[in-house]
Amino acid sequence: MSMFGKDLGVVVRLFTTVVALRCYLELQSEGQTVGLVPTMGALHAGHLSLIERARATNDIVVVSIFVNPLQFGPNEDLQRYPRRLEGDRLLCEQAGVDVIFAPTPEEMGIGEGTEHSVTQVVPPESMMSGLCGRSRPGHFQGVATIVTKLFNVVQPDRAYFGRKDAQQLAILQRMVGDLNLPVEIVPCEIVREPSGLAMSSRNQYLSEEEKTRASVLYRSLQKAQKVFLRGEVTRQVIIAAVQAEVRLEPDLNLEYCELVEPTSLKPIEQIESAGLVAIAAKIGNTRLIDNIILKDRKPIVAIDGPAGAGKSTVARRVAKQLGLMYLDTGAMYRAITWLVQEKGIAFDDEPAIAEVVSRATIELIETSEDPAIPTQVYVDGFNVTEAIRTQAVTANVSQVSSLKSVRLHLVKQQQQFGERGGVVAEGRDIGTHVFPDAELKIFLTASVGERARRRQQDLTNVGEEGITLEQLEGQIALRDRLDSTRQISPLTKAANAIEIDTDHRTIDEVIGEIVKHYATIVSAKFEESAEGIGRIID
Repeated sequence: MSMFGKDLGVVVRLFTTVVALRCYLELQSEGQTVGLVPTMGALHAGHLSLIERARATNDIVVVSIFVNPLQFGPNEDLQRYPRRLEGDRLLCEQAGVDVIFAPTPEEMGIGEGTEHSVTQVVPPESMMSGLCGRSRPGHFQGVATIVTKLFNVVQPDRAYFGRKDAQQLAILQRMVGDLNLPVEIVPCEIVREPSGLAMSSRNQYLSEEEKTRASVLYRSLQKAQKVFLRGEVTRQVIIAAVQAEVRLEPDLNLEYCELVEPTSLKPIEQIESAGLVAIAAKIGNTRLIDNIILKDRKPIVAIDGPAGAGKSTVARRVAKQLGLMYLDTGAMYRAITWLVQEKGIAFDDEPAIAEVVSRATIELIETSEDPAIPTQVYVDGFNVTEAIRTQAVTANVSQVSSLKSVRLHLVKQQQQFGERGGVVAEGRDIGTHVFPDAELKIFLTASVGERARRRQQDLTNVGEEGITLEQLEGQIALRDRLDSTRQISPLTKAANAIEIDTDHRTIDEVIGEIVKHYATIVSAKFEESAEGIGRIID
């Protein structure tokens, strides 16, 4: 049984018409979150990783299987593109997918002969003209059109796309923002074969020998990362490193290798904060793409866990010990809760709360090197550090933080803090949602009884007495249920998080273990950087 009560391996529903899919979703999705994984079929491990991510954070998972004629050029492989619906259906059943949507082109309004007469979505030319767009005119317009149609049909809360198609991902993120579409685009990491070759449905066109040769794409990107880690940030040096490695495989026909800004896709001469190295090449008649994002940032430490597990204290002291920024995400949600109370807004009036949160200015200021002194929290210029720790705020923060409008706004702010890394953040969805690419993920936990005892002590310290342990245990148990079952970013342990039970451990012991894990990550990064030193790039 998965987190959302979905039995893996049950029969998946298959719909080929819009009306049937909409009927199903109208009957099933009330009060449920829907995750969409758009694919063109021929599913592989890369697709399954997207499905797994969707399954972990949604009640209903829809996988679309549609070979989109609009994104294929006249000389491309539309007719021979692999189609194996029955095999895909079996994989979806095993992965716990609820629904497959596999329409015909006619069902999607783009039957034969209508490709140039259907209404289309046209992303910015500056994002479509470079990289793959140079050799595939009209491709990204076709992608944007069909993805928009899928969003309108499925109306998902989240849609999952792999980072391998980096240009597509950036264009769709821009499209969703520009058109104010109510869907969250969730980027997912590239899944690779043992050789390093990025998983792709087109890999089946390759012989085993060709797959081995094609792995030079990933090796060339690793070369780019090595020269970057040793301090080279210019386009000339980074691209030269890639090209030198690619030349070692003469059977590979390099189409392009570019360094661009990851969000706008504009070419850059040197990396300021982040750069996308994108590559495309042909081996035989098969076209392959790959990429890597180069970021010179300190690791991000994401600490998640239920209320009262000690996250705030531990995160603050870990940040101080490592010389990193402490990002008190809990304080941000408490600050909004306080503001809602202060303005007399009902906690179930989401439109009014959305209005408030979209206009609020939250500042987090460290005023002391002493980790015992909390981060100073300001809302619209008012210091609310003590006010947000009252029992009244505590009793309502879970309800406010579960609101989609609140989370979307604050998560964007939190991610901006983490762009350059060097952050220790704590909360309930930091490693799964806010910073899914965090280098170190910790899940702190403790029994309900222990967390109630700690909370009672905190209240006593600020002069609030009279609440019993039994009452606090009830409140904490209820909050656990709310946090774990909320529609937006539920509390869950990230798949690669390290769990630490704090029941019978001192704070110093917990901090020591986290610092040890951090040191291991930094050491590995240093060794990777040092490996390339002294090598000459032709």
